[in-house]
Amino acid sequence: MKRHIITCFLVFLTFWSIQPQAGAETRILFLGDSITAGYGVDKEKAYPALVDKALQQKGLKNIQIINAGISGSTSASAMSRLKWYTRIQPHILVLALGGNDGLRGITVESMETNLDRSIQYALGKGMKVILAGMQIPPNYGEAYTTAFRNVYSKLSTRYPITFMPFLLKDVGGNPKLNLPDGIHPTPEGHRLISGNIIPYILENL
Repeated sequence: MKRHIITCFLVFLTFWSIQPQAGAETRILFLGDSITAGYGVDKEKAYPALVDKALQQKGLKNIQIINAGISGSTSASAMSRLKWYTRIQPHILVLALGGNDGLRGITVESMETNLDRSIQYALGKGMKVILAGMQIPPNYGEAYTTAFRNVYSKLSTRYPITFMPFLLKDVGGNPKLNLPDGIHPTPEGHRLISGNIIPYILENL
């Protein structure tokens, strides 16, 4: 209960610090956890900020990037957070949640239900959805890790959305690209994530 109250408070503060930018024709909402928030690195070096820079370099200057990453969040918070951010009418949702569900051993059924409802809600509000898949270390057991990974692919075939199979492709598990905790990317890791996700963003613009 305490964690839920803290999460709602952080969402409230983040939301009221963000307003639609004048002239921004497209708003892209990154709804994620500590990886999206840029835990352990400067926020301007987190992958959503790097996506923003990359799009500007491509001449796409009428886009507003909204980093709605909150450390420690799970898929259970997705719907309530998404409802807050619909007030600024995002056009594209990058849904990058689930990693903490796996680390806490939350059932894949619960995670699938949470993500499913969020996708339905976003589509119902006219957003395009990019679902970023996650994977967890094999020490959680083959059955759980496989079922966890399959949640994302199942959702990608259930709805007309764009699917990025693994947010941390080429980054996860590489000690040179992660902080000492082995979970959160370094600035170079975020640079690779940005490069990997850009094609999916461009596909939806």
